Amino acid sequence: MKTQLKLLSLLVLLPLAASATTPSAEELLQKYDAIMGPLNFEATMTMVAHRDDGSTRAYKMRMLKAGDNKARVWFQEPAAARGQEILSQGDNAWLYMPNLKRSVRMANRDSFQGGDFNNADVLRTNYARDYSAQVVEDPSMPEAYLLELKAKTEDAGYDRIKLWVAKKDTMPLKGEFYTASGKMLRAAEFLEVKSFDGSRRPSRVVMKNMIAIKRFSELTVDAFDARVQPAAGRFVLDDLGR
Repeated sequence: MKTQLKLLSLLVLLPLAASATTPSAEELLQKYDAIMGPLNFEATMTMVAHRDDGSTRAYKMRMLKAGDNKARVWFQEPAAARGQEILSQGDNAWLYMPNLKRSVRMANRDSFQGGDFNNADVLRTNYARDYSAQVVEDPSMPEAYLLELKAKTEDAGYDRIKLWVAKKDTMPLKGEFYTASGKMLRAAEFLEVKSFDGSRRPSRVVMKNMIAIKRFSELTVDAFDARVQPAAGRFVLDDLGR
């Protein structure tokens, strides 16, 4: 009788132990956001777009982020993009064109400077806000949690995402990005984890175009500082071009 009671107790406790050791999908998304898009940061980055014909084009930029939903980008190279700026405020984004001295609206799902990242990939790093998620098993990657994400609104960058993060430290490993019908649009690899002034994160993301398979883009973080306190005046339309 005592043996049976012990076995029954173990059967009851096993699910509780498993749930205690497996973070919730919401917790994993919050950790992902903290790594890839902390509350405030300043960074310099380089995006290299690899075209179908084998040619490349490199964009060097400075990015400033404040809070959950504000970001600004200044383009330094190439010469054709120098002086252009992007301002993102929540669901809205604008591209400032210095030759026209005016700003034009952008969509989150538009291509970022003609590369294989979309605007939301770079500017809208808040998956916990934009997606509902569940953790599922992936026997092919026992070292990772697999998150299946579904967009909460049409303003999210994609309809569905599969995201793998390492169990040991929640570092992102790879991602797959889909339409609502299940067609894969992009596939990402998160590479070369480095420490930047105390912030540990992948320093290079490779985004493969799954529609035009010869195309891919690389986004490299050259410098990253999450200790900044950006001024609110840097995130208003009237400040673009100044």
